[in-house]
Amino acid sequence: MSIITVTLNPAIDQTIQLEQLTVGEVHRAQSVHYTAGGKGIMVASCLADWFDEPIVVTGLLGNENIGIFEAMFDYKGMDDQFIRVPGLNRTNIKIVDHDCTTDINLPGIAASEAALTQMMGAVAQDYEIAILSGSIPPLCQGTIYAEILEALSAHQTKVIVDASGVALKAALASSVKPYCVKPNFVELSEYAGRTLTTEAEVIEEAKKLLTSGIRLVVISMGGDGALFIDDTGVIKANLIAPKVMTTVGAGDAMVAGIASALREHASLERIARLATAFAVSKLGSIGPNLPEHEVVEAFAVQVTIQTLEVSS
Repeated sequence: MSIITVTLNPAIDQTIQLEQLTVGEVHRAQSVHYTAGGKGIMVASCLADWFDEPIVVTGLLGNENIGIFEAMFDYKGMDDQFIRVPGLNRTNIKIVDHDCTTDINLPGIAASEAALTQMMGAVAQDYEIAILSGSIPPLCQGTIYAEILEALSAHQTKVIVDASGVALKAALASSVKPYCVKPNFVELSEYAGRTLTTEAEVIEEAKKLLTSGIRLVVISMGGDGALFIDDTGVIKANLIAPKVMTTVGAGDAMVAGIASALREHASLERIARLATAFAVSKLGSIGPNLPEHEVVEAFAVQVTIQTLEVSS
């Protein structure tokens, strides 16, 4: 059985490197990179580097600037099942300086009911793991991820949801729960309706999600690492990256690491180590690519693990 990623709102990522971003000033870029993006596509790209098999990719893809996407799918050996729709795929602008990354994300192509129905046919198959990742396009109902969860329920597919706002709320409210969710602490705060300021508060909210039927909750916390929570306990994982080119796509790499570990039927600690290693590996380069397996596994060994709770 294979892995599928769903990207409803793909983008061309334009990464601009500056010495220092100053609002209101004219800047000269040090470099500009263009890559095929959208969260699910970036997850799939990392998975394609890890597994020696085609990763299925689907969603909605504008047909007017499609070349950069098709080139990636061909180069990475992906099984392209994207539904082509009229229009230009959006551009997401990532401005990177030595302090931080500033994102400007455009809205994307409006989704038609016919295209979504056609895409649903590609998704509702017997996959081992499905990853629903990223924002939803204009005119698309916020319940789309919940509808996909229901469509996959007959196949015992392990579904990972990495979304925010309305899409995350709808997925969590669905009668069919995802196997795993990976919000960051800001997205979890938004979902909880309160500002989570302590680790204990984050864990408390994550445990509520477990009670609802979700099997694995991963909360990414940027430079403070990530929390991994299931019915066996709570683990905090962290690793200081030896090199940071950009933080763009690190969360997507973490999702790919989670999926890869689930494919191994791994323990919570192994999930935490591999997911963190994927994310740290991604920080060292621009674009949705992983280094060699040996490099990733070396990072996995170096991950600092804190067991915060053990369930009896």
